[in-house]
Amino acid sequence: MKAAILFSGGKDSTYAAYLAKQEGYELTCLISVFSKNKASYMFHTPSVKQVKKQAKVMEIQLIIGKTKGIKEEELKDLTKIIQKAKKKYDIDTIVTGALHSDYQASRIQKICDDLNLKCLNPIWHKEEVPYLKELVKANFKIIIVGVFAFPLDESWLGRIIDDKFIEEVSKLKYKYKIHAAGEGGEFETFVLNCPLFKKELKVKSFRDSKEGENSWRREIKVY
Repeated sequence: MKAAILFSGGKDSTYAAYLAKQEGYELTCLISVFSKNKASYMFHTPSVKQVKKQAKVMEIQLIIGKTKGIKEEELKDLTKIIQKAKKKYDIDTIVTGALHSDYQASRIQKICDDLNLKCLNPIWHKEEVPYLKELVKANFKIIIVGVFAFPLDESWLGRIIDDKFIEEVSKLKYKYKIHAAGEGGEFETFVLNCPLFKKELKVKSFRDSKEGENSWRREIKVY
């Protein structure tokens, strides 16, 4: 079972890779797509170019694709890069970090069906708060690199997902109806360390920018 991971560098795709390996899949390569559209419907964008450093410490081959990020059109770009991975690495499975997004899961499933590949979604429909606790228990070190919904603000950038974070975001979930694991686009993450890494990554520098009334982004560089 040779799998390619649709990989953004965030918690969901990284944890999906971790679970797939536990299930006996060979993690053959990572597939990352760099979108010119920061508001892409399909692809994570904050600090995504740092996946190169993650691939290095995971010792897994990385295939990078690019897209303009036009809704639906970007799926054609994803299909091309998956075809490339299938041909180059003889993969039979695509692993995704889809959690609750029917939009993403259904479209990736169709691509896999068309290419005669199995689509594996290891974290599909996990409950939000227990899922975050599961990540902490599994020794994932995860930081916040983007916040895009009220009541989150710039002070959340750079925060580690730990017990305190989970406690606070759980309260916000019930008060403001946000998705505690960020699946509604409330926040984006980057993994600095996990059991798949040979060593922990460190943040060398970062640049914050405000993109809207309730939107802040942190672009990091790691080593």
